[in-house]
Amino acid sequence: MKPVKNRFSLSHDDKMCIANGAKNYPPAPQPANEKKRLEVLWQYDVLDSVPEEAFNDLAELAACICEAPVALISLIDEKREWFKAKVGVSLAEMSRNIAFCAHTIMGNGLMVVPDASADIRFSDNPLVICKPNIRFYAGAPLMTKDGYAIGTLCVIDQVPRELTATQEQALRVLSRFVMTQLEIRRHGRQIKNVTDKSSKLETELQELRIKLTRAEEALARAKE
Repeated sequence: MKPVKNRFSLSHDDKMCIANGAKNYPPAPQPANEKKRLEVLWQYDVLDSVPEEAFNDLAELAACICEAPVALISLIDEKREWFKAKVGVSLAEMSRNIAFCAHTIMGNGLMVVPDASADIRFSDNPLVICKPNIRFYAGAPLMTKDGYAIGTLCVIDQVPRELTATQEQALRVLSRFVMTQLEIRRHGRQIKNVTDKSSKLETELQELRIKLTRAEEALARAKE
């Protein structure tokens, strides 16, 4: 596998070019189940969380296997694409309207764009016109067990290209691993919440027992 190189370093002018282009860019498409999809996404309580090694490793692995300079684990919120893990790019998020991944979550399969400059959906996209001048994109949706696409695992390059069949399959498999990690994270938080509540209730119960004991002792003294 080729080493991953950071080729998406953006200057202030580059970022301004993207931001200005995004202002008047058409709204991103939305899945028919958008309202419920967002509710499911928020249940994972992962947006704006700190970086985590498990997700960083999966993004790094995707970049290496697909020989791409950029790999992202993204979550699609109401108005933005937020990156839980990233390789080869410094941005933390971007407008949903210009995000390629906003199109990936419209389906449940791998979306491959061999040359964005020749694709009617993306040829005038600020990310294509401005630096980083994206040309190649491949993304696998992050599907919950109930069939909601809450984000993507994607790889990106600045030259037109394709993935091999093996790389495509690897991206699909890795996207399922990402979902597994999200589920583990979600259940871990739920268990912690239950444990914390249980501990609080136990403390309250102990306090009630002490109060009851004191009340019984006081009643016994009053009868003497």
